[in-house]
Amino acid sequence: MKLPIPRPIAYVAGAAVLVALLVIARPVLNPTTVPAQPSSNQSVATAGQTIAVPVVDLALDRLRTVGGQLRDAERDPFRFRPKAPPPAPRVQAPPPVFQPPVPTGPPPPPPIPLKFFGVMTVNGQRRASFSDERGNTFSGKEGDVLEGRYRLLRIGPDSADLAYLDGRGRQSIRLTGQ
Repeated sequence: MKLPIPRPIAYVAGAAVLVALLVIARPVLNPTTVPAQPSSNQSVATAGQTIAVPVVDLALDRLRTVGGQLRDAERDPFRFRPKAPPPAPRVQAPPPVFQPPVPTGPPPPPPIPLKFFGVMTVNGQRRASFSDERGNTFSGKEGDVLEGRYRLLRIGPDSADLAYLDGRGRQSIRLTGQ
C-alpha cells in the first residue's frame, strides 16, 4: 500500500533536489570561476587572463651565519646525568614547651573538710551547724573555734566562712542538705 505524500512537502522536496543539482553542476558549466592551484613556476589563469608568475632566485649565501661556526649545544637529550640531590630539609625550631609557673612560697593549706548543713537562732544569736567526714556535728557562732582547728568568721544565709587558726587559709563553705 502506498501512502500519498502531501503536495506542499513534495514541492519543497523537489525544490531542494533542484538546488542541489545546480550547486553540483555549476563548476562544470562555468569553469572560469574555480580558482586553479598553480605551482611556484606555473602561470595563473584568472577570469580568462593568464598571468605569468616569475620564479624568485634564492640567495643561499644569506642563510649562512655571520658569526662563523655554530656553538656546541649546552644540553644533550641523549646524555644522562645523575639526578640532582633533593634540597636540604628546612630546619624548624621545636615548638615551645609549656612550662607551668613554679609556685613560690609554701603550698596552700588543704581544704577544710567540714560540711555546712544549717543555720539556727538561739537566744537571738545565729549559729551554724557543721559535720565532718566521721559524722561528728559542731555548731558555733561567729568568732568561735570549731574542732580546735578552725575559726568561724562569718555566717551567711547560704554559706559560712571559716579559716585555720594560724591564719594561713580562708574558705567559704556552701550550705548543703544532709
